[in-house]
Amino acid sequence: MQFDDDADLDTSEVKDERGSRIPGGRATIGGGIAGLVALVLGLLFGVGPDELGLSSGNPEPVATASSASQVEQSCKKGRDANAREDCRLVAVVNSTQDFWREEFTRRGGRYGPASTVFFTGRVNTACGTATSAVGPFYCPADRQVYLDLGFFDDLRTKFGASGGPFAQAYVVAHEYGHHIQNLTGTLQKTLGGQPGANSNAVRAELQADCYAGVWAHNATRTPDESTGRPLITRLVDQDIRDGLDAAAAVGDDRIQEKFQGRVTPESWTHGSAQQRQQWFYQGYRTGDMAQCNTFR
Repeated sequence: MQFDDDADLDTSEVKDERGSRIPGGRATIGGGIAGLVALVLGLLFGVGPDELGLSSGNPEPVATASSASQVEQSCKKGRDANAREDCRLVAVVNSTQDFWREEFTRRGGRYGPASTVFFTGRVNTACGTATSAVGPFYCPADRQVYLDLGFFDDLRTKFGASGGPFAQAYVVAHEYGHHIQNLTGTLQKTLGGQPGANSNAVRAELQADCYAGVWAHNATRTPDESTGRPLITRLVDQDIRDGLDAAAAVGDDRIQEKFQGRVTPESWTHGSAQQRQQWFYQGYRTGDMAQCNTFR
């Protein structure tokens, strides 16, 4: 995965709150056993904690001052994305939103952007207070993606994914898939239902995987606003394999077998490893969001 060295990165699309202190309130889910239970329940790569009934009871986000704001200082150009993990994620956010902005325009619509928030430990959102144990998630109430960068180490060490830059990009693109569902009204139809292998929750997660694949298909052809050239200049087969491997690693069956020793499809919220790979590849193969109808 390679970025255009001379492209300008738009850090306004990322809020860097790493190192911030979150005053008051209790974290939604603690670490250790509680964190593993949360992952088995399926919040990983999902929507905000309040949507699964895990809110701390304080729905309003608490404003905090960042003591880090590293991306604004360090992530200026595409060459920074080629050298630093946090800058690479800024570039992925930029590329993802460039694509969806163009796609919505092509279809006669208007894309409403979403920020990504980098945090450490725990964070207050309009969907409740969450810890890093819940994994990356999208909050529809404030239209923001939340990500503790330490998750990518967990993806390799706890979940057995091969890792790699594109595995990280897949995670971000999946969350923006939820944002697309929020903008199109699909997400609202799927919240609050019962879990299960054929549930609307699973169908929504698989569609977000497919949307991530659609972005990947188009990433090297989507022009960057600052240069008119694609921000992502190269994706190779190994990148896509890393994405597929990450998708499989966070399948409900893989997570349940690893952390509870048995597979219980009636509690699935995200789909099996095979399904997640299948729908990501469907999006990547076709490059067409119309081919991501997981609700048929």
